[in-house]
Parts: sequence; C-alpha cells; structure tokens
Amino acid sequence: MSRFKKGEKKSTPTGSSGSISDIVFMLLFFFMVTTQMRDTENKVMVTMPQASEVVKLERKDLSSYINVGTPTRTYQAQYGTDSRIQLNDSFKTVSDIRDFIAAERDAMSEADRQFMTTVIKADENVRMGIITDIKQELRRCSALKIMYAATRKSE
Repeated sequence: MSRFKKGEKKSTPTGSSGSISDIVFMLLFFFMVTTQMRDTENKVMVTMPQASEVVKLERKDLSSYINVGTPTRTYQAQYGTDSRIQLNDSFKTVSDIRDFIAAERDAMSEADRQFMTTVIKADENVRMGIITDIKQELRRCSALKIMYAATRKSE
C-alpha cells in the first residue's frame, strides 16, 4: 500500500480574514504615531515673493520661523490691517524677537545650536523698514544665519 495516492488533487484552504483587521489597525496606529501635525497656526497672510536663486533647507528642524504680513480676516478686527510679526502662535513686537531666539536655542541640542537658521517669511508687500528692524534685532542676539522664504520664479 502506498501512502501517496496519484490522481487525487487536494484543494487549498482559504485564508482567514480575521488577521486583516489587525494589520489595518497596526498600519493606522503607525501612521497616527509618526505623522507630525503643523506646529503653528498662520495668523498672517503671506504671499511669498519670487526669486531666481532658490535653495531648499536641508534640515527644517533647525530653523525658526518669523512670519511678517497683514493679519488674516479673523484677526483684522483686533489687530488692524497693518503688517504684524508672528512668532510661533502669537503676534509680537520687534523687541520680543530676542526672547524668541533664546527660547528656540534652548530647545535645541548643544551640537545643533551653531546650525540654527532664522527664516523670515515676509509678504511681498511688507515695508522694508520692518524687515530691517527684524534683522537689526537678530544681529543683537547673534542670530546671524538668516534665510528669506521665497518661491521659484516661473519662466
């Protein structure tokens, strides 16, 4: 007697679908944990100027953003339509930049502090006097690595 019978084909059992829900929930949990949400809310409207020489930041985690522009419609009743400076989630003045830069430096590791970049995201219609005041204050607190945000000029 032989143990193996020729000619009989066995059917393969169907896979169970019970583990599919586990896999879906694991993927969902993974993406929920690894996704970074936006840190700050834009309270000023910024239409970035166009530039011919645009360089992308290598490490965005080493940059601190200063937004300059007119407040959005929800804040215009309270702050008016003049250009304002936004640091993190609040409107500040030029004199508050020193504390902002100090707080941003303290949040970084000791090795990364020398690579800190201050990015000025200014509306294309902002007066140059405000930008000059911001640059002077950044000089006073030794934040000398400054980058202006812009979009690539379409040709």
